[in-house]
Amino acid sequence: MAATEFQQTVGKIAGFTGTALHTGEKVTLRLHPAPVVDHVRAPLSAMGVDNAIVEMDANEPPIGDGSAQPYVDLIKKAGVTAQEEPRKFFHVREPMHVETKTGALLVLLPDDKFRISCTQAGPNNQFTQFLSLEITPSIFEGEIAPARTFVYYEDVEPLMDKNLIKGGSLENAIVVRGEAVLSKEPLRFSDEFVRHKILDIIGDLALVGRRIRGHVVAVKPGHAANAELARALAREQTRRSAMSAPRAIPIGDSGLDTSEVMKILPHRYPFLMVDRVIGFEGENKITAIKSITINEPFFQGHFPGHPVMPGVMQVEAMAQAASILLFKLTKTSSRVGYFMSADQVKFRKPIFPGDTIFIHAELTRARGNRMAKTKCHCVVNDAIVSEAELMFTFLDK
Repeated sequence: MAATEFQQTVGKIAGFTGTALHTGEKVTLRLHPAPVVDHVRAPLSAMGVDNAIVEMDANEPPIGDGSAQPYVDLIKKAGVTAQEEPRKFFHVREPMHVETKTGALLVLLPDDKFRISCTQAGPNNQFTQFLSLEITPSIFEGEIAPARTFVYYEDVEPLMDKNLIKGGSLENAIVVRGEAVLSKEPLRFSDEFVRHKILDIIGDLALVGRRIRGHVVAVKPGHAANAELARALAREQTRRSAMSAPRAIPIGDSGLDTSEVMKILPHRYPFLMVDRVIGFEGENKITAIKSITINEPFFQGHFPGHPVMPGVMQVEAMAQAASILLFKLTKTSSRVGYFMSADQVKFRKPIFPGDTIFIHAELTRARGNRMAKTKCHCVVNDAIVSEAELMFTFLDK
């Protein structure tokens, strides 16, 4: 298991003065150490700072040279110090995507690191560039932070008409006009444009408030698409938090606690796959639960470093829940239901440590007290993760 990572803040107060992009006014920005909070932005996030108070004497930060380098220098000047609270992560469990009418496409895939693969293209696919990197503090500092913002000449005039970018100049931006690249200094990277787009993605996704463990694949990204993906991640995090909140589970007439389950099922550790029964619906349906922890013995070999619940154990959980339903119908403990066959078995999504499985079983056919067929499915976070049709026969103990 990976060691616990702890949150960090800046070690001391540090600041600098520069020009605001839109107003053209002088602005001073200072970083202050902060107690444990949830909000982070690039380059604070990329440099490992989880919590900081940003103080400004104007309504926008200094543009600097149009890159994140001045802020990296400021963070290094302030230093970074560890805090006692563990870091919070957003682990991507399944693909997510955002697509806009302007042609931007962002796909987020599961990964044990934070990676970004970005394709940037201007009008008519001009200056098409691609770069793929794992985002770490050292890589951000050397490969991403120095990349400056850029603008297309035809987009400048509308901004000026709105009385904006008064502080903009070739000292803090690259201007593209046709095939020409206008800048006070040479390009810092041959693919500087795509590097700055990656910088934007890091900053916009930092709004989620958790460190992402996933792979962002971006095509023609922009702030609007980045923000939409951040909102989607925030919604998913809210949904996960709601699903993991403690639930009041009735026990008694409508359900069975663990000891009552063990009076019915002959299974014992490590093969008892039903923690309790939530309740019965009529005579033909049952809902049970199983909480999955990292202590499950099958995780030692399935798989080391990437624990996933085996499909056969999900089928076994469904079979045990169905057996409890059949016991209720037969109203006798002198007979045991034996699993005969499984049909239409489907595994739709993986189950990880920390998940709670809601196991549903429904009796679909019964032949006296000798044979029965059930339709079952498992649910995690309101999504069906597996399903099967199971056949049983009953034998005397």
